Amino acid sequence: MSGKIEIERIFQIYSSKMTKKTKVGLIQLKISKNKDLNINKAINKIKEAAKKGAKIICLPELFLNEYFCKIENHSSFKLAETIPGKTTKIFCNLARKLKIVLIISLFEKKIPGIYYNSCVTINEKGVIVSKYRKMHIPDDPGYYEKFYFTPGDLGFKSFKTNYGKIGTLICWDQWFP
Repeated sequence: MSGKIEIERIFQIYSSKMTKKTKVGLIQLKISKNKDLNINKAINKIKEAAKKGAKIICLPELFLNEYFCKIENHSSFKLAETIPGKTTKIFCNLARKLKIVLIISLFEKKIPGIYYNSCVTINEKGVIVSKYRKMHIPDDPGYYEKFYFTPGDLGFKSFKTNYGKIGTLICWDQWFP
C-alpha cells in the first residue's frame, strides 16, 4: 500500500469522526528589529484573524525579533525570556479577551546557559496549557541554532482544547516523525 493511500485513509477515518469545524489562523508578519513593534503587529493580526472567526491562531517561529541565528553572536542571548514571563502575560490576556487558543514561539531562557526555541499554547481562558521545546536543532550556514538552543526536553505531546486536539512542534522537527 502506498503512503499516499494510507494517509488518505487515516484522514478519512479521522474526518468521519469530526463533529465540528474550527477555523485556524496562521499569522505571517514582516518582523523588524523592534520587539514592541512586532508584538503590536502580532496583536493586530490576531485580532483580525479572530474577527474572521479563527479560534486557534498560530504566530511565526521566534516572531519577537528578526531571525538572529544567521550568525553566532553572544549579545543575542539578551533576547531570551522566561516562560511564563512578560510576553506570555500579554498574550494570555489577549487569548482570554478574544476567547481563542494562541500558539506563540519564544526564545526561552530556562537558566543561565540553558536556552530553548519554545512555543506555548494558551487556551481561551488565558492559561498556558502546553509548552513545547524544539528538539531537532539545525546547524548550517545561516542557521546557527545549535549555538543558541539546547535540544528540547519535553517530548511531543497532544492535548485537548475547546476547539480541537492540538500537538505542536517547531520547524525542522516536522522531518523527524
